[in-house]
Amino acid sequence: MKFKVLLTDGIDPEGVALLAADPQLEVDEVPTLPAGELIERIGEYDALVGRSATRVTPELLRAAKRIRVIGRAGVGVDNIAMDTATELGIAIINAPAGNTVAVAELVFGSLLSLLRALPMADRTMHEGEWRRSELLGGELKGRTLGIIGLGRIGSEVARRAAAFEMEVVAYDPYVPETRFQGLRVGRADSLGPLLALSDVVTIHTPLTDETRGMIGKRELDKLKAGAIVLNLARGGIVEEDALAAALRSGRLAGAALDVFSREPLPADDPLRSAPNLFLTPHIGASTIEAQRNVARDVCAAVRETLLGGELSRSINIAAVEGVRWEELKPALRLSERAAAVGRAILATQGNRAVQRVSVRAGAAHLGASEALLAAAAVGVLEGVVEGDRLNVINARTLAAQRGIELSSLESAPGTADDVVEIRISAGMQEIAVAGTASPTAPVRLTRIGAFHVDVQPRGTLLILTNEDVPGVIGRVGTVLGEARINIAEYHQARLAEGGDALAAVSVDGAVSDEVQAALLQIPGVRTATVVTFNR
Repeated sequence: MKFKVLLTDGIDPEGVALLAADPQLEVDEVPTLPAGELIERIGEYDALVGRSATRVTPELLRAAKRIRVIGRAGVGVDNIAMDTATELGIAIINAPAGNTVAVAELVFGSLLSLLRALPMADRTMHEGEWRRSELLGGELKGRTLGIIGLGRIGSEVARRAAAFEMEVVAYDPYVPETRFQGLRVGRADSLGPLLALSDVVTIHTPLTDETRGMIGKRELDKLKAGAIVLNLARGGIVEEDALAAALRSGRLAGAALDVFSREPLPADDPLRSAPNLFLTPHIGASTIEAQRNVARDVCAAVRETLLGGELSRSINIAAVEGVRWEELKPALRLSERAAAVGRAILATQGNRAVQRVSVRAGAAHLGASEALLAAAAVGVLEGVVEGDRLNVINARTLAAQRGIELSSLESAPGTADDVVEIRISAGMQEIAVAGTASPTAPVRLTRIGAFHVDVQPRGTLLILTNEDVPGVIGRVGTVLGEARINIAEYHQARLAEGGDALAAVSVDGAVSDEVQAALLQIPGVRTATVVTFNR
């Protein structure tokens, strides 16, 4: 099977070559297309890779009937309708590390340009002038740099500021104290103290509902007179009108912007005439090295997603902490299949409308509870929702749309490290299905309701409940044998002699409605549930 990949916005040739070299991928490279033209042709592709120029709108995503993954050759994904992509089960992959150095270096290029009036010095020299006396600048040494956002780029800026002998303070409520200590950066508990302390403020956060308009007139008024503001992160974080006003009033000594709320910046935008404002056209990642790095990085991830189902780089999947994706795959498979078994058993009892799903994981999977819940939601919704893109990316959203409550529970004392338990409620009934999952052994179900079993959930699984009486196992084998259905595993469990019993039977091939009906005719058999695992 071949997958078709569309590359646009001028992806670096190394990334293009990486995809084109794989015989399973068919690659089309096009310039940035008008929105209407892209919508017309996107339906034939399995993946899209672009940069910031292409707007990935809800309309485009809904027209992309085959798209499995979208790669953004860069950090920001504010040009992508993330909620829609998640709802549709489309993986979104970016390249967060490739342009880190490029942006961090541009911060200091912009800052030095402001402090030393380098644009004016260069311009006047080219105009035949010698205005040395007007070019008295300032030094970085001894100034306090305030960093808003101590992630990858903010951390690199902090390291370089130390080399300039600057004092560094940062505000980032999502970063642990250990990072501040490792970088020897002072921690501001809120934005206000950082603004009051800083001679220079630089912003390195994503554009979110929380950060949009974060630096407005009120925040600018808290800065020292003569401070400098830099935004090389995302347009919209700094209120541009307020910044221009602060520059014109002389309260700020200068500012540098590489990003804008409207891009390209209109020719008549008031920012162009603001004094002491160093403007660049969103070139933070525009170095040969950065473009090569992000293209190579995102194209490799897109290839792995298409060919191997690798979703660890998807930024719209449930968070996974402390567990490698490859090691997590068996636990995800177990969660999905255990949930499918539980749902099928409840449906056999007449309870089809699932209300709640919970996961309880052993120590080996504790950091992946949200991802395990997503996988369980897949198992519950398989065959229930329309469309063929049900996966761990969109399952939580689809479950919420159907009013299904998802939650994770604490493990009981003594729970084995590799155990995952899925508990499903429907109507007045509830059932727990548990099993073991490790990277070195096949997934196995170890408990269905109150019954302890030991069976591998693969192909087709029959779950029979019956009275613990002689002859049932033989009669089940006869019915399946006459239907030419081979038994792979047969595990019989009982709670007490002569009481309730359960059989978990793994078989090769399909079990027809006629065979299921014949099983129910066996004396002592109460229910016969058939679960087929297609994934």
